[in-house]
Amino acid sequence: MQFNKTNVTELDVLMLFDLSSGQQGIKIHKNAEASISSAARDLFDKGFITLADGGYLTPLGREAAEHAQALHTMLNASG
Repeated sequence: MQFNKTNVTELDVLMLFDLSSGQQGIKIHKNAEASISSAARDLFDKGFITLADGGYLTPLGREAAEHAQALHTMLNASG
């Protein structure tokens, strides 16, 4: 089983969120790459974020972003 390109882009969008504060959201601008805009819409449709162009993480989105960031840290740890 592998992540497809859409999954990877969704993970990239989740990585944009600052987990140190639930009060900070993101905004995907109209001039963003089409794949990023599409990933944000997909995350919205799946209930991970509050707006189709970013917004805030939902509880499900926060959990996913925490896992994504933890996985990123583990994969990039040296040792």
